Amino acid sequence: MGRTGEEDCIILKAGALEAALSPSLGGVLLWFAADGANLLRRTPDGATDPLETANFPLVPYANRIAHGRFTFDGTTCQLPLNFGDHPHSLHGFGWQTAWMAVETSERHATLVHEHGGDAGWPWAYRAEQTVVLTQSSLSLTLTITNEGDRPMPAGLGFHPYFAADAATRLQFDAGSLWLSTPDMLPEREAPADALGDWSRPSPVLGDSLIDNVYGGWSGVARVERGDGLRLVLTGDGVDWLHVYRPPGLDFFCLEPVSHMPDAIHRGGMAVVDPGRQSRIGMTVAVHKGDEALPQSASFA
Repeated sequence: MGRTGEEDCIILKAGALEAALSPSLGGVLLWFAADGANLLRRTPDGATDPLETANFPLVPYANRIAHGRFTFDGTTCQLPLNFGDHPHSLHGFGWQTAWMAVETSERHATLVHEHGGDAGWPWAYRAEQTVVLTQSSLSLTLTITNEGDRPMPAGLGFHPYFAADAATRLQFDAGSLWLSTPDMLPEREAPADALGDWSRPSPVLGDSLIDNVYGGWSGVARVERGDGLRLVLTGDGVDWLHVYRPPGLDFFCLEPVSHMPDAIHRGGMAVVDPGRQSRIGMTVAVHKGDEALPQSASFA
């Protein structure tokens, strides 16, 4: 895994907004800031772990596959258990693989990750991540193309870490959530407010762990910050929102994903035919109060 040195840092700028990417660290976002205020958690200098970054891509599956083992179309696969001593495989390959920058400009970058097929995931694919910065938003698109000769399962997602303090409020609408087993696999469906009512702006930090997926997500989530900035997350091609709120820390995650955890065992993962694609998108728009971000280089 690479380091986040200057030689690997792609910086995008548009007005007051700035974002930075590291292809070699897993196609990650290093930071997303407005006039120096971190909107997502900023990656520490010299970081070598994608779990320390502002966002990373999830491909060719999101969240957990139970014990890393599954059978698809008559083929049994054993994925690497890639998360310490955790018993399940997590988040795919993209976040632990170096990507290649194939196109960059002041406000745009395209990164590519290719997988030729192996014992764990025998299907060849090409993943492409496009990042576009405007004066009022950051947009990411993630595409996977089946480059093999047989259908393959495929899941996609993003894993952004939002900066938070005691004044931060979160709001989104969903149909339900899934409560989890102790080892974090979905166990049973419950009302969407079972772990807190997010249908109205509510404090996001807390003393308990939330690491659960919400189904029937409306595709929009709103984050109100104590500094007067408001972030609006929208998802494209995703019906699920995974919320990760660790107790006692100054960040939380809102993960737009195409399927629930362990979907490959539950009939909920898409199948992509040879030569075909699956695609999702995520946009974080920045507002000041009730107004859209001004088209200038400063909030003043």
